[in-house]
Amino acid sequence: METKVGVFICKGCEIANSLDIDKLMEVATGECQAPVCKAHDMLCVPETVADIKTDIENEGLNRAVIAACSQRVFPELFNFGPHVLVDRTNFREQIAWCHAPNDEDTQMLAQDVIRAAIARVSNSEPPLPYIEETSKDIMVVGGGITGMTAARAASKAGYKVNLIEKEDHLGGWAIKWPKIFPKSPPYDKLQDPGYEELIKEVESDPDISVYKSTTIEKTAGQPGKFEVTLKNGSGPAKFTVGSIVLATGWKPYEPEKLTHLGYGSSPNIITNLQMEDMAASGEMKRPSDGKPIDSIAFIQCAGSRDQDHLPYCSAVCCRVSLKQALYVREKYPDAKIYIIYKDVRSPAQFELFYAGVQDDDAVFFTKGEITGVAGGGDGKIEIDVEETLFGEDIKIKTDMVVLAAGMVPTTRVDEEQTGDDEAANILEKQEKEVKTTADGKKEAESAEKGARILNLSYRQGTDLPTLKYGYPDSHFICFPYETRRTGIYAAGAVRAPMDSSSSTGDAYGAALKAIQAVEATAKGAAVHPRSGDLSFPEFFMQRCTQCKRCTEECPFGTLDEDQKGTPLENPFRCRRCGVCMGACPERIVSFKNYSVNMISQMIKSIDIPDEFEEKPRILAFICENDALPSVDMAGYKRLQYNSMIRIIPLRCLGSMNSVWVSDALARGFDGVLLIGCKKGDDYQCHFIKGSELASYRMENVQEKLKQLVLEEERVEIHEISITEYRKIPKIFDDFLEVIEEVGPNPYKGM
Repeated sequence: METKVGVFICKGCEIANSLDIDKLMEVATGECQAPVCKAHDMLCVPETVADIKTDIENEGLNRAVIAACSQRVFPELFNFGPHVLVDRTNFREQIAWCHAPNDEDTQMLAQDVIRAAIARVSNSEPPLPYIEETSKDIMVVGGGITGMTAARAASKAGYKVNLIEKEDHLGGWAIKWPKIFPKSPPYDKLQDPGYEELIKEVESDPDISVYKSTTIEKTAGQPGKFEVTLKNGSGPAKFTVGSIVLATGWKPYEPEKLTHLGYGSSPNIITNLQMEDMAASGEMKRPSDGKPIDSIAFIQCAGSRDQDHLPYCSAVCCRVSLKQALYVREKYPDAKIYIIYKDVRSPAQFELFYAGVQDDDAVFFTKGEITGVAGGGDGKIEIDVEETLFGEDIKIKTDMVVLAAGMVPTTRVDEEQTGDDEAANILEKQEKEVKTTADGKKEAESAEKGARILNLSYRQGTDLPTLKYGYPDSHFICFPYETRRTGIYAAGAVRAPMDSSSSTGDAYGAALKAIQAVEATAKGAAVHPRSGDLSFPEFFMQRCTQCKRCTEECPFGTLDEDQKGTPLENPFRCRRCGVCMGACPERIVSFKNYSVNMISQMIKSIDIPDEFEEKPRILAFICENDALPSVDMAGYKRLQYNSMIRIIPLRCLGSMNSVWVSDALARGFDGVLLIGCKKGDDYQCHFIKGSELASYRMENVQEKLKQLVLEEERVEIHEISITEYRKIPKIFDDFLEVIEEVGPNPYKGM
């Protein structure tokens, strides 16, 4: 079908006061041969949108360039149907509001932006959704409070749920507690758990199939088509689900590692879990001799917030100790209670709970560092405390010590945690189990040592990739519940340390995400972060060299491979980031509306003045997630920067193909900037590994510079968060200074 482009230019928001609109229209209709180009006082009013729709229909347009404000403003307004490809070209935030008005360089910038936008849509096609028959059932793994709440939430929303629990009962840890933190005003008294009603609701719900004493033998496939094989006493069971909620919870940090706090040296030194068991049994006595408790000390952060153990805060330990102090107070009104802490963390309404315990004159609180815990011959425990609030060292002698041991996610299992070779043996066994299935795909290799919960058949690992603390990874700002496995969501204490109240809220969020996933998958649409995107990568396999870069670099396990290394697609796992496109040296990967050729044509469309005009040209490839919004924010704040920058947005910096850098430099651009999201342990990269891969691929870029006999200073890479928009002008202006010092690109005019 012939490509017919219409260009619609907004005059509002100071655009017409900054630019010569007539010259822009001449570029569009003359040089770029757009059959229609019109300017309007305001594009965002309903009357103008209706006029644009009329022009599209009357002129048979199938491409539309909207030259106005950022695509983040009125994102749904300029949707003209699936057969009209729309480009939102930012004249307001990226030109009129951040460059000198009616300036020659500003005008040249706007004209180049028009050229690039027309090149983009002219070399793209509207994406077609990939549709297959899919399941909208949801599997919830874990029958604790989080899992039951998620299952019930999905069921109430009209979805069938399979709830998997490895124990022979539902309820998890919560049903073992005699009391829980207060949940209602005035937040000063402990409450009964009251989870029996939730268990009854789940077990009687006709839309929830409960599998107890059951584990998952294998999870194959992709969102919408996860094929699950269960293992239980009654034999294997199989079903297909559309999405998964992982709610397998937590386990206690091994007390055997707390010998520096005296654990193991005396039976009167116990953990908070052991204390909870004592309270539940009603036998709250000194373990060594069964005598009543006259005094007891709670040592906080026992293993948590400790670089040698758990570097993170386990979130609930402080409140657990407050709760258990009330257990002791109720049983032994005259007992002396000591709470030794690094910091007390009792957020939100629980601050009132903390204050109520503080008001008890028999509860002694002190901040301090434990330097020694030792048992005496009389069964008493002596605790040495330094750096106290009193400014002096103190010694406490008590009947018992309770260590507030931290929480560990069930996804974390490694030899460092177990203290033996069990996990290493499991890992070795898993590696030996890697094989090729009947359809030619490779079975999964182990991603996490000993982690065998979901038993995914992904080539990248049998379970969810985790952060260094063992929690399933997620974008730490934008995407709670998300994991690196599309359609699989983590909730509750397996995602982050949290109490039952927070886990309940988490469960609703994850259930909603699971529902969004099955609905989007059924339409062939992406869920996050390119929500609603209908594009899919296409592979021109005739040129594939089986280099495995795409299969190895995809952060989401979208691609399996056959024995030769040929990529095998699982399209519903794809998040449309384009990392595979950037990885491919043969450039065989493309999307209908995002391809190597499309970006190359945009590069070629931009006018390059010759060196005698002394107008450098810098091309900036900018990630659309954090970096591009930060550019928009800079414009919104009217921060000024030079007009020599030409921006090409990328879906992710990880989709950056090094050929674009060589194309730009060979075309005559004086310098190239790459700007993406931040990487690292606290990464913000919306596609997990994009910025990291871009940095790695800079080696290829440097090689291209050598081949072109160009200075390495001509290419820079930067990482930025969306809140660091004030850095944008400095990045742009500083790089221009570097380019002016290096001098013009010798390829200009060639």
